[in-house]
Amino acid sequence: MLAASMLFVCVLAGCVERGDYPNRPITLICPWAAGGGTDTVSRQVAALLERELGVPVNVVNATGGAGVTGHTRGALARPDGYTLMMMTVEIHMLHHRGLTNISHADFEPVALLNADATALFVPVDSPWQSLGQLEEAIRAAPGKLTASGTVDGGIWHLGLAEWLLTAGLDPSDVVWIGMNGAAPSLQELMAGGLDFVCCSLPEARSLLDGGQIRCLGVMGRDRLEPFPDVPTFQEEGYDCRMAGWRAIALPQGAPPEIARRVAHALRRVVESGEFRQFMENTGFHVDWISGEELVQALDEGDARFGRLLHSDAFQSIRRTRFGPYFFPSLLLGLFLAIGGCLLATGKLGRDPDAPAVSGQGLVRLVEIVAWVVVYLAVVEWAGFVVTATVLTLVLLLRLGTKWPAALAVSVVVVPLAYEIFAVVLRVPLPRGWLGW
Repeated sequence: MLAASMLFVCVLAGCVERGDYPNRPITLICPWAAGGGTDTVSRQVAALLERELGVPVNVVNATGGAGVTGHTRGALARPDGYTLMMMTVEIHMLHHRGLTNISHADFEPVALLNADATALFVPVDSPWQSLGQLEEAIRAAPGKLTASGTVDGGIWHLGLAEWLLTAGLDPSDVVWIGMNGAAPSLQELMAGGLDFVCCSLPEARSLLDGGQIRCLGVMGRDRLEPFPDVPTFQEEGYDCRMAGWRAIALPQGAPPEIARRVAHALRRVVESGEFRQFMENTGFHVDWISGEELVQALDEGDARFGRLLHSDAFQSIRRTRFGPYFFPSLLLGLFLAIGGCLLATGKLGRDPDAPAVSGQGLVRLVEIVAWVVVYLAVVEWAGFVVTATVLTLVLLLRLGTKWPAALAVSVVVVPLAYEIFAVVLRVPLPRGWLGW
């Protein structure tokens, strides 16, 4: 009776009315550090999406690995619409640099929200008043000046490299210090640890408005309306353009109806006066692209950056020492080498004094592996609570536990684990067809 009562209570507690999408909190993954441009835009989009979708939208900064960590987390997330990705232009660079095999093809692109051109900043007390003066300083002492704005091989790094090539210099003539976004780079610039920074104008606006830094130029086609005094690189004699962008995407395999629902909500966000005012105040440029036009733009952008990163001129900034499969391959090689040595020396056989493995032991080992396979095959359809409860009950019974105790433990421990991990810690456990 006690076990039955607890089971009834757990079922009532776990039962959730599924309804139409969405019916629970959504996670928006930002692959860059808090305080930077991508984080700023992500949080504004999340706040407005909450109103449109009627559920909380939580921004998670999954930083590290030059953007690999965040983009990989987004690409490998469950394609149920409850994980959105703030995809950035770095998605075109990571796989060409051998950092990951994740690319834009691993996502269902929903809409591009904005694009901002590369700009170059120096401290207000810097001796360089123009791009020409900075070029002369770099030419006079190649390899002495330091710069940052993002990670090695990121969009702002490529923007700097393109300017240096246009000026007849080598990208390695400036030492690039890889940092996790514009915010820490600008902090280091103010602390005197860098000579200049490449990032977008909106990311540096607070320091620019405060008179603490000076912008020498922007790599856009025209001057930006919020910054009419900042000249373009072309005006200063350098024919080069480079811009970063941000787009919302879903993991590949997301249902089309969910993608349409998210796209409709994003369209309303972008067209809202609050979003437009925010973008105008911060200096971010609104640039809406969706559907097949966005897919084509992503394909073209990936091909363009691939050509750049694999060209001879850009080899000096492809400084990645180890690819994503280096360490797994190293471990596999060591395993095979050790196995070969043991086989060659005759030490791979079983010790005659060791007890033999019983048939029953092998059966139990295979059974455990089989239950793991069953869990993986069923959990997405049945949900974590149902699948884990049934399997826990079966395993406890197989271990000789009396069925009342096994049932009581199963119906208490599994829902409790779900509450801790899925509700409190927000680990995205499978919810299944019952919604729990």
